[in-house]
Amino acid sequence: MSNQQDLVLARRYRYYICLTIFLAYAMVFFHRLCPAVIALDMQRDFGMGGTLLGFLGSAYFYPYAIMQIPTGLLADSWGPRKTAASFLLLAALGSVLMGLSESLSLAVIGRVLVGVGVSTVFVCNFKLLAEWFSAKRFVVMGGLFMATGGLGALSSASPLAWLSETLGWRGSLAAVGAVTALVAAAVWLVVRDKPQDKGWPSLNDMPRTAPSAKIGLWAGMRQVTGAARFWPISLWGFFCIGSSFALGSLWGGPYLMQAHGLSKLQAGMVLNMSALALVLGGPLLGMLSNHLGRKRTIIGCSLLMCAALLPPALATDIPLWLLYVLFFCYSLCGGGTGPVIAAVSKELFPIAIAGTSVGLVNLFPFFGGAIFQVIMGSIVSQSTGGVGEAYQAMFIFCIGCAAASLVSACFVTETLGRSWETER
Repeated sequence: MSNQQDLVLARRYRYYICLTIFLAYAMVFFHRLCPAVIALDMQRDFGMGGTLLGFLGSAYFYPYAIMQIPTGLLADSWGPRKTAASFLLLAALGSVLMGLSESLSLAVIGRVLVGVGVSTVFVCNFKLLAEWFSAKRFVVMGGLFMATGGLGALSSASPLAWLSETLGWRGSLAAVGAVTALVAAAVWLVVRDKPQDKGWPSLNDMPRTAPSAKIGLWAGMRQVTGAARFWPISLWGFFCIGSSFALGSLWGGPYLMQAHGLSKLQAGMVLNMSALALVLGGPLLGMLSNHLGRKRTIIGCSLLMCAALLPPALATDIPLWLLYVLFFCYSLCGGGTGPVIAAVSKELFPIAIAGTSVGLVNLFPFFGGAIFQVIMGSIVSQSTGGVGEAYQAMFIFCIGCAAASLVSACFVTETLGRSWETER
């Protein structure tokens, strides 16, 4: 009877953990979007040009990508609770430093600290879900997690703009830093790495042959990267999600404004489809992967990406309504697949190294996004034709990326209902 009561308590408590870590993920998007709202104010006060402003913005993304490997190792060894709470405090410090900085160099350092600090939330969340939920509930909760990020993206622009008008850009960054510190405290107080930390039985349905066995940091990393099954899903994320990131975070805006003559406001509305795709697509793809299988869902996303890239690659005159649909599809196949790719990453390996496997796989989409931004910029700038032809060439390159992701998807191992816990 006592064991049954403990199960009820554990199942109830895990949703408090989700509420806390999901809130932390919403803060990730607040930090990610801060420069977009206050960019002109910072540019004026620091007297910097567009290139330096871009450098300040990139100071968030590169540390975020690089941190995916150590985050996975820390989540497995130190635990997601300590990792997320400690690094969120670092993000809070970075935000306050940016607000107080009188020089561009200090602002860049602050932005780097923010990128490092918030980089742990994604992997730590999926490590927690792996411990507190069954395999099928894992991907559903992962979809809700991604939806929370989308809600954060949708709701952050106006509040940040109001805050900057009220407190100034410096005061708004300090306020965001203070809120981040409170969220870090909540993570520390509420989150527990696994049910056993509170004396409750495990809620994970994956079989364990050696519950007490520990896998060392580097041993876990070698085990993940040395497995052939690791590479297809990683390459799929590199090509499909990476090209989606490059479009949504950088080249989608110039394409909409230069090739279609949209205003900044109109282009921003189209680009908001990325947030909507997270809100709707994350839960939808998670449920689909539970019914159709992980591999079929991933193959379907690659096929949809190929189809959605065809219109801008073949035509220069695309109606506005279709642009909304296309950019929704790009983000659906990119960011919306987060819970599916995390589920595959986790299910490919023993739960003891779930953080390491999710972190290593998650490195590839960000790495792809960084590389493809440069390649796509080179294609547009070196084109000898007009603006329309330049962007057509860019989308043809994107189709190549989508096709490469489709090939990779065909080699992905189906993990639904399987466990690698006993494999060497």
